[in-house]
Amino acid sequence: TYTTDTKSREENKKTIESLYRLSVDIKKIRRLKEWVLLQDVAYVKEIAGILQELGADETAVANILERCPEAILHTPAEINSQRALWQLVCQNEKQLIKLIEQFPESFFTTEYHENQKANILFLQALGLKNNIITRFLTSAPSIFYNPVEKNKNVIETLQRNYLSLGGSDANMKIWILKLLSQNPFILLNTSTAIQENLEFLQQNDFTDHEVLQLLSKLKGFIFQLTSTTMQKSMLFSKNVFKCSDQELKQLVLKCPALLYYSVPVLEERLEGLLKEGISVAQIRETPMVLELTTQIVQYRIKKLSALGYDIKSGTLESLNGTKKDFEVNYGKIQSKKERPIFNPVAPIQIED
Repeated sequence: TYTTDTKSREENKKTIESLYRLSVDIKKIRRLKEWVLLQDVAYVKEIAGILQELGADETAVANILERCPEAILHTPAEINSQRALWQLVCQNEKQLIKLIEQFPESFFTTEYHENQKANILFLQALGLKNNIITRFLTSAPSIFYNPVEKNKNVIETLQRNYLSLGGSDANMKIWILKLLSQNPFILLNTSTAIQENLEFLQQNDFTDHEVLQLLSKLKGFIFQLTSTTMQKSMLFSKNVFKCSDQELKQLVLKCPALLYYSVPVLEERLEGLLKEGISVAQIRETPMVLELTTQIVQYRIKKLSALGYDIKSGTLESLNGTKKDFEVNYGKIQSKKERPIFNPVAPIQIED
């Protein structure tokens, strides 16, 4: 831990000089993390040397130290251990330095070294490819800070439930790896929370097959919810769409967002659609439209209206999907509108 008491301390001149020689923007560090410059001990030359050994040029070194100045407070031994650790999953030093440039904070978090190592080896043994593990190291580093036993517990709970819900042994590994690739933050949940959420779905008459379907569709995000929030969201949808429990279940299977989003989010999106003149009946027919933010819906309606497409009388399918899906649909509507009507039996006008 480093002191953040800045009043009684002075900047370390030696640190400032060393950073200045490396063309580092010291004003930037003063503005963002001045406390780093106040520490008695810093390893500026040594850390810069390790980065240069990995292939970083002067500009890259300066950028890394500006973005993550606390790097200079780690000992060279700590950084070399971290380097060896990341090389377990990196193809070569070129890839490693590229990752450090993009995600310096993730690389220079060395406090959980033993946990990081154990978790990397565990994920490799599980069958996760190295390129996916590197993605986790940079985008979800916190999953490596847990003791490996905790992460093993979560995986075992998922495996046990997958089999008890009717999943096959043959497909289990693929299912787990896919779920992890889509949402590594599953590992931050407790085994108890996972169990409770699955039981909630079963108590609400979702069959084992349907529960598995929901897990895959929601990419594991269901474990970040609580039974209380899911209950509220389902009750809200039931009241809005005036449907029976069985009909509600079908709507949730069609659009898991009804289960995933909180009541205030669903309320806001529903209001946005109604303001555009869309009816509740239309939304019930195509509930997936609630997966889109109000801004996206407004933008898409505006674009379609410009083509003369009336969303109030048509289906909401054309609004749905990812940005790419929408562009494809939009292109089809546009080309349909622009295509001239060709009458094959009309006489051809030929000028003399």
